[in-house]
Amino acid sequence: MSLIDSYRRTIKRKQEELGKLRRSRADESGKVQKHKKKILAAKEAISRTKSASTVKSKYNEIKREEIKLVSIDKKVAELDRKIAKVEGEIGGEEKKLNRELEREQKKRDAADKKRIYESEKYMREVCITLDKHDEMHQKVNISLEELRKLPEKITVLFMASNPLDASQLRLDEEARAIHGMIRKSEYRDSVSFETRWAVRALDVMQAINEETPAIIHFSGHGSQDDEIVFQDNQGKAKFVTKEAIVQTMISASDDIKLVFFNTCFSYGQARAVVQHVDAAIGMTKSIGDEAARVFAAQFYSAIGFGHSVRKAFEQGKSALMLEGIPEEDTPELYVKDGLDSNELIIVKP
Repeated sequence: MSLIDSYRRTIKRKQEELGKLRRSRADESGKVQKHKKKILAAKEAISRTKSASTVKSKYNEIKREEIKLVSIDKKVAELDRKIAKVEGEIGGEEKKLNRELEREQKKRDAADKKRIYESEKYMREVCITLDKHDEMHQKVNISLEELRKLPEKITVLFMASNPLDASQLRLDEEARAIHGMIRKSEYRDSVSFETRWAVRALDVMQAINEETPAIIHFSGHGSQDDEIVFQDNQGKAKFVTKEAIVQTMISASDDIKLVFFNTCFSYGQARAVVQHVDAAIGMTKSIGDEAARVFAAQFYSAIGFGHSVRKAFEQGKSALMLEGIPEEDTPELYVKDGLDSNELIIVKP
């Protein structure tokens, strides 16, 4: 048992003891009035009688009651002493508890600071690597432009948000896996993979306007209330409603064909979005880091080979099963009314 638990249990026990003492004191103090009434009644009886025996009897009664009052005063004084002692002990234990809580908090703060530093360092390294890949990709495209006419290119806009006050996800690994699988696909030159990190709510429209994507990919956290989690100005969680996401899709580029919500409990968002885009993918429940990465990477690989949205979705589920990840029923595909997911192809060679 930790020191914090020990101090808390001691404080609770002392508080229970203090409560009993205070109740005992209240009981003793409550007896005073009864004895005073008896003394007053005896004095009134003396003033009304002329009988010497009655007077003597009443004086004896007064004496007995006064002795009882003295005894009560002693008990109350002793209880006051015990109450003061226990109150002091509680104060001492609370000081110990507060000191221990401060020590534990300092340890947590130091650990969090180190974790954030390491995460930021790793993210910088990943971004540098991705930038190099993008630079190489651009150089290859320039060279190929002189040799042949490239097929129509689409953009996959990957938007990631990993708030500091939420459980940390390996979104960089997901981006790396998707980027790698697209680069290995047959029509890789037809797909541009663009990333946005630490996304805030207003960054979404800006990124869409800049990239005019055919596919929007949200990666990060979601809530059971059909909300997607972005970051505020301090890097903490900011919840955005399903209605806000739908309105964003309505007001965004007409080029959007598919929205991929790789976030927990996002099926409601996907189902609502397909009223305005051709297709959407959402998660029916919480999805693990590895499952999200494996499914998404294989999905985009199939898209890069020119397969239909339905075939790419089924290949993503197959990848989960081949890896022994029992979450193949978590992703769900939704398609706009009147469209056939087997005929919906986004990358055309």
